[in-house]
Amino acid sequence: MTSETIIDAETADGTMAVVRKTAEGGSDRRVMILMDAPGIRPSLHDFAAQLAGEGYDVAIPDLWHRHGRLIGYEPADIAADPSRRGHIGEMLGTLTDEGTSMDRDAALGALGWDDGLVGAIGFCMGARGVHVAMTAYPDRFVAGAMWHPSFLTDDTEVSPHLTAPDLTGELYIGIGTADQVQSIEMHQRYLDAVEPMATVNVNVIDGADHGFTWPISPNYHDAGATQSWGATLDLFARRLG
Repeated sequence: MTSETIIDAETADGTMAVVRKTAEGGSDRRVMILMDAPGIRPSLHDFAAQLAGEGYDVAIPDLWHRHGRLIGYEPADIAADPSRRGHIGEMLGTLTDEGTSMDRDAALGALGWDDGLVGAIGFCMGARGVHVAMTAYPDRFVAGAMWHPSFLTDDTEVSPHLTAPDLTGELYIGIGTADQVQSIEMHQRYLDAVEPMATVNVNVIDGADHGFTWPISPNYHDAGATQSWGATLDLFARRLG
């Protein structure tokens, strides 16, 4: 059994909801989920509840709070109203490292996670947030998992591939050979940077497309989701106690 609460965190850009799923009896093993572009929807709630059921205190900051409260779209929602795909694109266009970092820190404060170890999972755009957290707070964010990552390389001076060698925590990356949204080639500079690092596990999943995590998605890839789930749980067990 797990319990759910929604906590309000104050940011410079307004109030942000933080969804919290907690294992029965509580837990001092903490994981922050950095969401993907479709937002906090039933599929993400289900994933967080499953993780909490493994004995974790799980939190999801609402990174789209600048556009509304707890916006979330399942594939059926987008099929019913294709304009929602454009809405997601508009919100993605406003995403910044500064905003994500502000939201992460506001969530940590509202949760009372002011010290102690934290794991992080990032789906799609959230993967970049995992990298930023692990390099900003290497002694706290000691374990991270990136599932079908996006935006790990760009041509700016803050591109994650430039600071990838600074990672000291342990990182899992699950990426599919059939990803049509954020291909392996798009991330190659990041993958090259972490290739010599024994603390980084890159799992190239044959046939998996973007969004392979979600059973409700047409891109669901059972082997990729199962492998990534197992690797992430093993990682958190090692590093979070």
